[in-house]
Amino acid sequence: MAEIGIDIGSQHDEPAQIIDAATIDVLITLGVDRNYPGLQPKAKRLHWAVADPLVDAGALDAGEILARLRVVRDQIRARIAVLASLLAVPEGPPAQEFHGSIRVNDLPASVRFYAWLLNTWPKEWTHRYATFIRADLQLNFVLMVSDGLALHHDTLYHLGIGMADRQAVIDAYHHALAFGASIAKPPRTTWKGTPLHELWLKDPDGTLIEVYARLSGEELAQKPADEQPVFLVPGTEPAPVNG
Repeated sequence: MAEIGIDIGSQHDEPAQIIDAATIDVLITLGVDRNYPGLQPKAKRLHWAVADPLVDAGALDAGEILARLRVVRDQIRARIAVLASLLAVPEGPPAQEFHGSIRVNDLPASVRFYAWLLNTWPKEWTHRYATFIRADLQLNFVLMVSDGLALHHDTLYHLGIGMADRQAVIDAYHHALAFGASIAKPPRTTWKGTPLHELWLKDPDGTLIEVYARLSGEELAQKPADEQPVFLVPGTEPAPVNG
């Protein structure tokens, strides 16, 4: 921390029971996420699951430990920068739905794909666009012809749909195969970042589509020590590398 001009020499841990939780407006936990009696309902609570840089410190030299500590420091600093940007955000407009629109090269092919993905026909369409409405998702999603523009994926990372559970993601994979959708990554449980059961598809233009479900508490408790993905459908694992 001294490298970036922060003196933590006077900082120390305090037992949770001596913290006046009623005075806290934002609570961030990095390690064990525990209860704080007296925490006000309006207080924002965040748990930043940062990997412990000292988990196997006994097998590391001083340089390796320092490098790990720097990585965690920089990750936390980046998260704090986002937090700082949110501290004085005024009230926004009272939105009632989310609207998005993407350009596509082949309108009929894209309409077919998203009609399958969203499980509904578009509410309306012309020769230039198609509008999908899902009131239960507060979604207003429009496909627009490309007008000859070159499409790329540098700005839009991906779109996605949330499912009920792990089995729903597996079922979506088999439905996608039957539908003929392009599979980018087969169903896996991933642990880094936000743990998810996830399946990745591609729409007709190559836009990534994430089909995901959040893990239950019981499933989270099964996280492997190496945090490597767990493939959910036998036979979809990558072939072992020999040599």
